[in-house]
Amino acid sequence: MSASPAPARSPTALALWRALRHGGFMIGAVILAVIGLAALAAPLIAPHDPYAQDVSRRLIPPIWQAKGTWAHALGTDKLGRDYLSRLVYGSQISLLIGLAAAAISGLIGTALGLCAGYYGGRVDAVVSYVVTTRLAMPVVLVALAMASLVGGSLKVVVLVLGLLLWDRFAVVTRAATQQIRDRDFIAAARAAGFTDLRIVCQEILPNILNALIVVATLEMAHAILLEAALSFLGLGVQPPLPSWGLMIAEGKPYMVFSPWVIAIPGVALLILVLAINLVGDGVRDITAPEGRR
Repeated sequence: MSASPAPARSPTALALWRALRHGGFMIGAVILAVIGLAALAAPLIAPHDPYAQDVSRRLIPPIWQAKGTWAHALGTDKLGRDYLSRLVYGSQISLLIGLAAAAISGLIGTALGLCAGYYGGRVDAVVSYVVTTRLAMPVVLVALAMASLVGGSLKVVVLVLGLLLWDRFAVVTRAATQQIRDRDFIAAARAAGFTDLRIVCQEILPNILNALIVVATLEMAHAILLEAALSFLGLGVQPPLPSWGLMIAEGKPYMVFSPWVIAIPGVALLILVLAINLVGDGVRDITAPEGRR
């Protein structure tokens, strides 16, 4: 007597099974979860006030060096502020800027891409021209110019990056919408009398959501790196906020004799961006595994 076939898995269970078997995704998700929890619980886990200055305790080395102390496990900066506390609070700024910039650019780019891909014709030509114009402008130079004109602050950085990083959302959304706009289920929705807005929101958008999630992770990592670059140049987040890019800039004069003042926030920035990219790559493989090992 033959054995009965195994029951088919639901799409959610299948996606979860793929996620648990994807090493890169799991590593990135765990790292990102740890950083996210640290950012949320910063007031509870930070051992000191990140803004409290004590010049008598300036540039204390981290615990793995000879003169390190557990009172300041990662040492102190040039003003005697605890480096571990500033690192933990700095994760809040990096994640906030990454999420907010990705959300703003995602709304702009997705809306433009949906209009261009769904309607085509002149709408597509206008959106393509706007995207081409945006791609002709170097992101870093435009961000530097806008930040220098308006003045650096957390809100300015979020708005500038959100208004500059939407092009990839628009291109991916346009291409994905063009692939499915003429399929049978879209024609059935039109025949049923659905409005264009309802078709776009209920039929097209859910089918391209996985591609948008991947783009969002890439742009989030891009925004975090750009914020660090702007803060390093003095045009991003302003003191005394503990931005990781600003911490690197403040430690630049001491990098020869105290290299850890640059290495610690630099490694933290590397780990965060790597984790976000691993999650994005894993989401791509999990949601569309065809043709991938």
